[in-house]
Amino acid sequence: MSTAAVLEAVRRGADDTLAALLRPLTPAERRALAPELAALRREVRGWDWSRWQERERIRRGLLLAGAACHTGAAAAASWIAARDLRTDHPAQRTALLLRVLADREPAWLGDVAHRLAARAATAEEDYPLIRELVRRAGCPLPTGDGFVRGWVRDMSTGGPGRSAGRGRPLSAALREEPQLRAFVPLLFETAEPAEPLSWYGRSTDGGGWPAELARLAGEGLLDRSVLADGCTARLLRGGRPAQLSFFLDLLRALDLTQDEQQARAGDWIAMAGDAPSPLAGQAQGILAGLAEAGRLTAEQLAEMSSAVLFRPEKKLVRAQLVLLGKALRRRPDDRSVLLPAAAAAFGHADTALQERALRLVAAHLRPDDGALRAELAGQAEFLGPVHRRAAADLLGAAADDCAAEPCEDVLPPAPERRRQAPAGDLSLASTVELVAALAHARQPGPGESETALDALVRHAHRDRAALAAALRPALADRRWLRDDGWTDPEWIEGVELVAATVLGCVRAADLRTSGSRRGVGYPHDCVHAALGAVTAARIREAAARILTDPLPFLLAAPSWDTGTLEPLELVARLAEYRRLGIAPAPADFAQALLRVRRDPEAAAAATASGTAEGRRLAAWLASDGEPPRTARRVQQPAPAASLLGWDRTRGTAPRIVVELSERPGLQNGSFPAEFRRLGRPYADTGRRWYHWSGFELAQHAVMPEDREAQAVWLLPALTACATVGERGAGELLARLAELGGPAGPVLHLAVATGLGARHAEDRLAAVDALLVLAARGELDAALLGRDLAELLALGTVKPNRLADAARTAAAAGAYALTWTLLAQALPALLAGGAGARGAGEVLAVAADCAERCGAAGPVPDGVAGAAERAGSSQLAVQARRLRAALAEAAARAGGARRPGAGAEAAA
Repeated sequence: MSTAAVLEAVRRGADDTLAALLRPLTPAERRALAPELAALRREVRGWDWSRWQERERIRRGLLLAGAACHTGAAAAASWIAARDLRTDHPAQRTALLLRVLADREPAWLGDVAHRLAARAATAEEDYPLIRELVRRAGCPLPTGDGFVRGWVRDMSTGGPGRSAGRGRPLSAALREEPQLRAFVPLLFETAEPAEPLSWYGRSTDGGGWPAELARLAGEGLLDRSVLADGCTARLLRGGRPAQLSFFLDLLRALDLTQDEQQARAGDWIAMAGDAPSPLAGQAQGILAGLAEAGRLTAEQLAEMSSAVLFRPEKKLVRAQLVLLGKALRRRPDDRSVLLPAAAAAFGHADTALQERALRLVAAHLRPDDGALRAELAGQAEFLGPVHRRAAADLLGAAADDCAAEPCEDVLPPAPERRRQAPAGDLSLASTVELVAALAHARQPGPGESETALDALVRHAHRDRAALAAALRPALADRRWLRDDGWTDPEWIEGVELVAATVLGCVRAADLRTSGSRRGVGYPHDCVHAALGAVTAARIREAAARILTDPLPFLLAAPSWDTGTLEPLELVARLAEYRRLGIAPAPADFAQALLRVRRDPEAAAAATASGTAEGRRLAAWLASDGEPPRTARRVQQPAPAASLLGWDRTRGTAPRIVVELSERPGLQNGSFPAEFRRLGRPYADTGRRWYHWSGFELAQHAVMPEDREAQAVWLLPALTACATVGERGAGELLARLAELGGPAGPVLHLAVATGLGARHAEDRLAAVDALLVLAARGELDAALLGRDLAELLALGTVKPNRLADAARTAAAAGAYALTWTLLAQALPALLAGGAGARGAGEVLAVAADCAERCGAAGPVPDGVAGAAERAGSSQLAVQARRLRAALAEAAARAGGARRPGAGAEAAA
């Protein structure tokens, strides 16, 4: 009778009476009631949204009754932590749970508390309940991240029972916390710091966590060494600057004495070498203070220098060289330890820092330091060519051996095309496995999708029933398979549509009308919609033929992983279709034409096949497949945005746009309507239309032998990466460089634009595209350099971004190539005599490349004027260095070394 009363109270939502009803139940009665509660929970979870009020009324009672009736700690914790039993009033929920659990043994309560604390998803929310259970059990505190975050949030809002905005000050809450010494060390052990540590101020003299913890340490309520050790250990673990800010602020608030700093010198050295730049600067400053106070040994300073001088931040490297200079002036006898450490800067990318390190060595090296001189000479090989000559004069013959002849470019090998996996070799089991993997992939790869599509078509032609029987369990979780009745093909993408058709979930009539709503509202110049329509039309066609006249295989299945189809393979497939008496599917054959490699010599074999499709293929290989013409011009920013998109160009400088002419070969009636859209003229309007992202790489495979047209379509996105800071187009550019067809002027312009992208990953991808074209012998470096000059003049490419990209290309071994590009771009960069901001960085890369490759060409316009400028600005210094390098190479080519060339470059 009592168990029935409990269930009735749960259904009525009578939470206030449940504790009294549950208390008299024996353990056996509680265990017997638990399955009934679980059944009611399953019933409630199956209700639809119309019964939400009833569900809300029941679930709190379910939570309380289940927590009381599960006699095992693991089962009780799992029930309490269930998301579907959560309520909107955590404080009330906690109070009710404590009432129904009041009669349990302390050991059991402690077990439940620790199990709840181990649940990362709910431990923070359940902190008040866990804390009270721990108090009642008298057990040790949990140490999980969620529990610690809950404590921090609780203290930040004033302590137990307080709400945000109405609690006591943080200082009062911390001072009244009886477990303060146990909790505080846990702050340094969480994977990420609790957010409230930064919410309540970062001021070291305000009321935030860093200041309050420092005050508590000063009052003796906390151990100062625990805070200092915890901060340094957590900072050594690394992380994003935002994650480390609390620990750095706490260290500043503690204001460590020099004794405390010296005791942790090894930690500061590690941070100076490996930590994010702000933290490394802080550590460097602490170590500099210790060094000036005589508390840092020469060995420690050398260890620190060896790490810091390899960092890319010029400010940190300059400060370290200054610190070494001061240490050497104070203790000249330490030069045998400190000068080899200073020589680590010989390999820095910035030649000005190389020169500074060389001057430091020259200032403190003595004539009788023979062994030291030999050791330093061995490191001179990392210097740039011009500084190697100065090192040879300083360090002797060993360094002179490092002054090697100009190096030739050693480019990374071009990626090799790989044969597409033949679908005919896939067994039924392998086909089902591949289809299931693609169905669950967020962005399936184009190569795997093509293999799976062709394999599905082949197996459906052989035995559709066997294929359906194998597919059904593999795709049992797909919604279109669980739905009753037919599925609308509009909501199924890619290979899944063909699988759904095989399983009888799609009707042929729906496939014929499917796609009519695709692209509705898109303007005519949305290329993504046009390419997506082509891919979708071919997939719908393949699915429809499975229901009516199954195809034995697909004509357009690519030969290579780039999407390219070999012409003779297509001829052979057409011959097999003719032998079987099967008419090619229009969309499949149209896609095959767009993918086929244009080889005029294969036209005769296509004509000899004696079919209409063979004659179309021959005409396509001869003239119909000719790429469209392009027209290039400079466009001013567009004045307004469209309702369906946003303007990429408002507020930007003029930009280069490229237009495509009509492609007559695609406009005749032999192509399906979806394909004819790709043959229309194209003009960049500057607006970006909304479309599903993630499919652009797959869309490359629609026209893999027409890089120029694809470069025209990609150029607006690349320009936006350079001008308004968008990202992602670089990955498409790197892939585009690997495709087939001519590498024409638009592709070169696209690469030049990508080299000026705002985000480093896009610039790196553009460098990859540059190196791929160069390795394949398809790069016109002079043309690309002229494009860079024009883009610099328009402001599309910023000098500092170009310098970074050029430095990356040169580091890959392309010194001569990079010099050729920059030699064309420098006149535009230095036009007017003043030089654009960042021009000195570009000149530094150009000078380094010219020195390494022995460039002996004429001095680019503007360099001589910049070299004559007074002062020691980077622009003037690097211009003089470049002029000297070119003059030195010219003298070497003439058989004589111009006296003083190295001195001018090093001056």
